[in-house]
Amino acid sequence: MLGNLFGTLERTRFIFRDTLRTIETLVKLKVNPVQAIKEPGRLLGAPLGALHLLPKSVSSAAAPSLACKTVLSKLPQLVSWPRDGGAFITLPLVYTESPAKPGFGRSNMGMYRVQISGNQYQSDKQAGLHYQIHRGIGVHHKEAIARGERLKVNVFVGGAPAISVAAVMPLPEGMPELSFAGLLGGHRIAMAQIPGHLPVPAEADFCIVGSIDPHATLPEGPFGDHLGYYSLTHPFPFIDVEAVYHRADAIWPFTSVGRPPQEDTSFGAFIHELTGELIPTVLPGIKAVHAVDAAGVHPLLLAIGSERYTPYDELSRPLELLTQANAILGQGQLSLAKYLLIVAEQDNPNLDIHDIKAMFVHLLERIDWRRDLHFQTATTIDTLDYSGGCFNSGSKVVMAAVGPVLRKLTAELPGMIPLPDGWSEPALALPGVLLVQGRTSVPANGEPDQEIMALCHFWEEAPLSEGIALIVIVDDTEFCSRSLNNFLWVTFTRSNPASDIYGVGADSRQKHWGCKGTLLIDARRKPFHAPLLEEDPEVCKRIDEMARVGGVLHGLY
Repeated sequence: MLGNLFGTLERTRFIFRDTLRTIETLVKLKVNPVQAIKEPGRLLGAPLGALHLLPKSVSSAAAPSLACKTVLSKLPQLVSWPRDGGAFITLPLVYTESPAKPGFGRSNMGMYRVQISGNQYQSDKQAGLHYQIHRGIGVHHKEAIARGERLKVNVFVGGAPAISVAAVMPLPEGMPELSFAGLLGGHRIAMAQIPGHLPVPAEADFCIVGSIDPHATLPEGPFGDHLGYYSLTHPFPFIDVEAVYHRADAIWPFTSVGRPPQEDTSFGAFIHELTGELIPTVLPGIKAVHAVDAAGVHPLLLAIGSERYTPYDELSRPLELLTQANAILGQGQLSLAKYLLIVAEQDNPNLDIHDIKAMFVHLLERIDWRRDLHFQTATTIDTLDYSGGCFNSGSKVVMAAVGPVLRKLTAELPGMIPLPDGWSEPALALPGVLLVQGRTSVPANGEPDQEIMALCHFWEEAPLSEGIALIVIVDDTEFCSRSLNNFLWVTFTRSNPASDIYGVGADSRQKHWGCKGTLLIDARRKPFHAPLLEEDPEVCKRIDEMARVGGVLHGLY
């Protein structure tokens, strides 16, 4: 078993050191990879490495991945967290083709978790297939359902590292992941044909071959996931397994999933390096986008846009920024963002989108809470996010800020913060961001918290400093103020904008909600939230022992 193959950004860069220049050149040339596959002549003038886009077919006899056979129960039974529902493959590469137009050209390969034991699955015969909302496999699954056919599915584990990275890339619709894998790996991906089944990578370490009943589901989960909570048990499709192949010298890659940062943090950073320059070509006017890993990726998205609508006027309110925000929320997996904070480049051309503190300060100095909040109140959010209280459902908010500074943010906690009974332990998380500790949240899902409403009224009567732009209600202010990552994780994974945003002097005009005074976010844990991941004390003890003098982790941990 191999963990942390992509454990650091430097290691990931090193793996692909021979091909990064080719990809960077293609990005600068703005070569459309989808058209390049259909019309290879478009690659003229591009690096020779671009010719690796097309996979090649080899016979099953020449494929090391098909050398041996086994069964699911003999695969590594990795259980990451104490409450996990069984053993999971945590770096699975799930391959499907269009039932209507089969073949490589309309294939999809994604990293969707696969449960290989536990729950109601028949041992060695069934494996759970959990794919989240807005994933490419859903298109193929829908086609199979419409046709009344089983959907053929192959699950690969291991093989060329480029295949794993390609499976999580936000590629243009219509570009097969295997094409990008060839480009990133510096060689055409060899695919072996199995009669009656989908092809498999000739160099994969393991291949699970099977199909999905288009009309059947079974309970899958729970599973400790990358937001730092358990995703709960829900009905999902499952694979009827027909065969399990592997190399004679097979290695089982796996990743540890949990609250960021984890191995997928470097995945995200590497993907940003590869695709960052493409953002302005896909989203006109957008200069940069940053899905914040510490907040669980999808819960918090930062963006820098531009205002070009009325250059003859002095900027006084967001205009084009709102158009750009809508474009972002309509683009691929960016559409899963829950909080989108967007500012204008011209207000500070040197603003670094990866400097999260600077981004927050810039926005909070300029935002007008009466005008600059824009909600989607009943929509889709990340499958793993339970803050909305309903599976795949929640809300979004755009916070857009442009123009001159409206307030000077408080950089140090004032001597006295007026607080009524039941609220305590004020602390600053960032300039202008006050944390307040509240009692356990008890309202029913979606119902307003009357105690917070009373708190807002209290601050209407005893106003806070104008330098406090945002207040976040939390369970533990000491924990949240201890680090920026703690603040980001708690605030944006434990709140649903439509139900957990309040304001001092709030009102609604022409269906637009805003507030005259400070904005509040209730980021306390709610009774309907998913459970927190909890470490296994015995595992922690073993790791501590390995870190002592003479242990294999001494000096590293």
